[in-house]
Amino acid sequence: MCGIAGFTHRNRALSPSHIRGAVHALVHRGPDQQGIFESHDVSLGAVRLKIIDLAGGDQPMLSEDGDIVLAFNGEIYNYAELRAELRARGCSFISNSDTEVVLQAFREWDLGCFRRLRGMFAVALWTESQKRLVLARDRLGIKPLFFHRTGNDILFGSEIKAILEHPAVERRINTDAMNCFLCLNYVPAPHAMIDGIEKLLPGHFIEWVDGRTQMAAYWGPTCQPRKWVLEDAKEELNSLLRQSVREHLISDVPVGIWFSGGLDSSTLVHYSAESGARVKTFSITFKGRSFDESRYIEDVSRRYGTEHSEFDLNTDVDLTGAVERFAYYSDEPCADAGALPVWFLAKECRKDVTVALSGEGADELFGGYVTYLADRYSRWFRQVPPQLRRAGSSALRRWPVSDEKISLEYKLKRFFHGSFMPPEQAHVFWNGSFTEQEKSRFFLETDGRPVQTLLSQMPKQDGLNRYLAFDLQFYLPDDILCKVDRMSMAHSLEVRPPFLDHRICEFALSLPEDLKIRRSQLKFLLRELMRHKLPSSILGRKKIGFDIPAHDWLRGALKPLLLDTVTENAVRETGLFRWYGIEAILKEHLDRRANWGYHLWGLMILFLWMKQWKIHQADLSSSRSQPPSSSVASTVLHI
Repeated sequence: MCGIAGFTHRNRALSPSHIRGAVHALVHRGPDQQGIFESHDVSLGAVRLKIIDLAGGDQPMLSEDGDIVLAFNGEIYNYAELRAELRARGCSFISNSDTEVVLQAFREWDLGCFRRLRGMFAVALWTESQKRLVLARDRLGIKPLFFHRTGNDILFGSEIKAILEHPAVERRINTDAMNCFLCLNYVPAPHAMIDGIEKLLPGHFIEWVDGRTQMAAYWGPTCQPRKWVLEDAKEELNSLLRQSVREHLISDVPVGIWFSGGLDSSTLVHYSAESGARVKTFSITFKGRSFDESRYIEDVSRRYGTEHSEFDLNTDVDLTGAVERFAYYSDEPCADAGALPVWFLAKECRKDVTVALSGEGADELFGGYVTYLADRYSRWFRQVPPQLRRAGSSALRRWPVSDEKISLEYKLKRFFHGSFMPPEQAHVFWNGSFTEQEKSRFFLETDGRPVQTLLSQMPKQDGLNRYLAFDLQFYLPDDILCKVDRMSMAHSLEVRPPFLDHRICEFALSLPEDLKIRRSQLKFLLRELMRHKLPSSILGRKKIGFDIPAHDWLRGALKPLLLDTVTENAVRETGLFRWYGIEAILKEHLDRRANWGYHLWGLMILFLWMKQWKIHQADLSSSRSQPPSSSVASTVLHI
């Protein structure tokens, strides 16, 4: 696991300090080895966390003839079989690393190699003889890759902070990204929060040749639906999970499992134990709170005899110190409050292992979020006359606010509110933050078009699959996977999600909706598969979610940080927000007139981030003058 960065500088000199600064900015991603390649036209850097072949695989890696240079971040789980195939075609190897397999695969199959790679990756390949740079990202967007066009050159990095080391990049807010962030809690690709920087889309590559650039997709999350019978689907999923978990356990360093006591992580524990691996599990608990999962964790740990470690997250822990460090490692603000427990989980886990397996992706593939039930129920609820729904919503406002993490009171109020929105807008609202109307109270550049443009990409057909497809394309990579990558790599820990093997993804896309959610039972197929494998307590429990009691902690332990961060001076200095609008939200929350905890968490994270990186107001006249990648020809190549 590594971090990569690079700058083209065709026909001009570039100070070596810039690529060195970029490498230094990424050292937390790869503390074991750092390297730089420089030529007349390009500067490449890589940092390495050694996982496979500890003695070999240093980067950047050059081909035998010195013509191709590789900087690689990720893991390729089928590297052994690719190595055998490449050897049969006459390739020779000097290391046992998957990095060298990627390099040889590119030499042999060029752009077609990406479809052969099974794993998570962001990769940069420079061919000196062709003055050609190729950047690629894995199918599901597990590993990040940002880029920026400046004149005829392209700058890239695993994190934005590496690109900021280049003097051509101005630290200005992208207001389209801000409009999305304030509604969704995350910045959806291809946007990034800094104007001019973009995310490479999952399953895409960029080819830069002597200043000319082309972007293309090599994979997309589409699959022909099949008429699966339950038993056949269970058998297929069982086979896919067994193989994926076995491959994800391959490592030359210690491996553990992030374990919440939920269905997804318990499934990983089961298949890891079935493979014969010595299983270490790591958990975050919330002792004494209604959402604590300790008893479920104990049930599974006892069943499989895991070597278990846990960390209790409470207000006696230095919460403020952790949150303040987010601003540096988060790269761009992510308002997902689950980042806090993930931070502490990664920190504790890294004391014993270098790699951890995690259950990300199962909810988006198999239907695991309660918001999918809200999408379904709202179809019927919208048939209730609006005046009756308004009366119900008005009555709910008199219900006293709760300090629970996500209480029935909070869910009902948001459900009623969402019932007055179009279905696609309601879907992101239930898992998001401010409405456009709420946002207009405090954001000077409120514009509903960026979110509407995003929602227009949601499939048009009715039913569950349209929401699953949207979340797989945006919410999963730009919120969930982004959060896990930044918080884990901040502690030099590699996290692998076995559910996101692309074969499992393609299988899930082929399933009918009633094998994902049946009546009110979420993840029906996965639950049925594990029915006689896991303790009954795991199969019968409701999903709790891995985040914090934000409403409570922002009135208590995190209140000083909130009030020190979201101040009148800080708000006015941005030139983007109205203080009186934010002040009203603060007062409503602290006076217990409304629960704005998750909204205020997002604003607090945003202001900490802007202060850390000295981000300033965009040139609003030009900020939205062109869509992302307007200078990049975008095509789909079948390779």
